[in-house]
This record gives sequence, structure tokens and C-alpha cells, in this order.
Amino acid sequence: MAPARPDGSGPPSDVLIVEDDPIIAIDFEDRLIGFGVTSVRTVGSVAQALDAIAKRAPDFALLDVELIREKSFAIAERLVALKIPFVFVTGYGADARIPPQFASLPRLQKPCSSDALEAALQARGT
Repeated sequence: MAPARPDGSGPPSDVLIVEDDPIIAIDFEDRLIGFGVTSVRTVGSVAQALDAIAKRAPDFALLDVELIREKSFAIAERLVALKIPFVFVTGYGADARIPPQFASLPRLQKPCSSDALEAALQARGT
């Protein structure tokens, strides 16, 4: 994947991963860096994600729907308010209970292929 260009095409430069499974988070991080993303931050909870966003808003985010004892929808609400593109990532497929206001947003099924992940990055903001 080519570096980001001034027109916003190419990979985002800063991606926030919200994922409570460290193995999955490392896999996403490795693949994102391979696509040309220059900064990848990983957090495992809603509080950590909201804090990370407040400190420095990412260009794109991957949100695991089901975190330990919580769901990532508060993060999604914040990202929508800031107009930051994101993709839900879930191991539950069509069974994932996504609130109606987010039902039309893109999601990736875990495990996702590198092609699907790269396509999600390319499609942001379109």
C-alpha cells in the first residue's frame, strides 16, 4: 500500500485499535504497519480508548464490538461526533448486536483477511 497522499488517499497515518485480545491486537498492528500505517496505538477498554482519542484523535479506528464486560459503542459515538472513520470488528458475525444508528457502518468478521482489512482502510471516508 502506498503512503498517504495529501488528498487523503492511501493508508491513514494514525490508527487506533480497540481490542481486548493481545494476540489479535498484535496481528492487526503488524498488518497495518505492513500496509504503510505509520502510527498504531492499541487499547483494550472503552475508558482507555476515549482517553487515547482525547489525547490525539486518530485518522481511523478498528473497534472490537465485544470487549471484556463492555461494548465499544460509546467509542463509536465519540468517533462519529469527531467524523473519524472506523470499522467494527467482531467474531460474532451477523449475530453481533449493533445498535440501529450503527447498523449501516462497515464491519469486519474475525478473523479477517489482509485483503478485507486493507479494503476497509482504503474505503474510509468514502
